[in-house]
Amino acid sequence: MSEEIDSLFLLACTMTDNVEVLFAKLDENAIAPTQGSKSAAGWDLRALDATEVFKGKSTKIRTGLVVAIPDGWEGQIRSRSSLGAKGMIMPNGVGTIDSDYRGELMVLATWIGEGDSIKLAKGERIAQMLIAPVPNTTYREVSLETLSKTERGEGGFGSSGRF
Repeated sequence: MSEEIDSLFLLACTMTDNVEVLFAKLDENAIAPTQGSKSAAGWDLRALDATEVFKGKSTKIRTGLVVAIPDGWEGQIRSRSSLGAKGMIMPNGVGTIDSDYRGELMVLATWIGEGDSIKLAKGERIAQMLIAPVPNTTYREVSLETLSKTERGEGGFGSSGRF
């Protein structure tokens, strides 16, 4: 039990840390990540080039940025709600940027809205990146009987009810 409390304490302490993410521009037209407001969780990423995202097809949208996320942290690339409301989604849900990745940040998008595509302007805000802690995790194999029992059990895909 003490080990669990120590882990929760460390996670709580980590959550309040200030995290500095270094970035470099691959292109002089790339735009640094920006916050929409002081309390915004995500930092907006912008399209380096005008890009068309087609229905039912995954498109990589360039940002022209490379980041150095500190060890113990990850970047989560998420859709912007305004584009999602129109029909632009990320086919992988949330994109993960590992702390050891040093390639260009790309936003993977698919169009499911009205019409055959959406046209994004150069410099348009296309996604947001959140920085989140990554706990030091290990997996240990045990017998099925050793795993704890829950009220839900094996139920999945809506088994906990609609409302």
